[in-house]
Amino acid sequence: MKKEKLVASKFFAYLERLRWIKRWGLKRNVVEENVMEHSWQVATIAHVLGLIHQQLFAGRVAPEKIAAAALYHDVSEIITGDMPSPIKYYSDAISRAYKEIEAVAEQEVLKTLPQELQAPFIPLLLHHEADPEVARFVKAADIISAYLKCRLEVNSGNREFDDAMATIEKQIRLLDMREVDYFMENFTDSYLLTLDELLANHERLNMP
Repeated sequence: MKKEKLVASKFFAYLERLRWIKRWGLKRNVVEENVMEHSWQVATIAHVLGLIHQQLFAGRVAPEKIAAAALYHDVSEIITGDMPSPIKYYSDAISRAYKEIEAVAEQEVLKTLPQELQAPFIPLLLHHEADPEVARFVKAADIISAYLKCRLEVNSGNREFDDAMATIEKQIRLLDMREVDYFMENFTDSYLLTLDELLANHERLNMP
């Protein structure tokens, strides 16, 4: 009996394409950012927000679930590309149309996985199937990541990001999350330090 040839999954080949999708396409960037880099940063921020939630505020959402969801939160952009927010939210009609396209793209990416692996990926790849509490932390991390990008550009003298930074600062305040407040107070200032400044601070802390 002839053995049926397995069809190779394209899932990770698709994920690899995230490195070529640029973010902030409508603006001049001092430091370019791709979706793969952004996804990793959002995952690390989301993970620590989950830990803050768990360790400081007796929360029950698992940080590892939040981190996993964050890693895959933009996979639909493999097909759609990055849609800049000013266009995505320009009107209700455009926003609805984009969400419909995004939902189809998410399904298409899910189908690239072997059938036996698809079920555990459903809450990771399909936004409408995500745990709402997990999604809340991923969204918060996504906004913080955008703020850090804007702050980096503004600090580099790029005024293209002035308005975006002001808008995102308002969004962060509207989140009204203690975990976000803790992150902003304890982690964000160090993002602007140079490597020499980071190492100098480390040396002072470890002096005998």
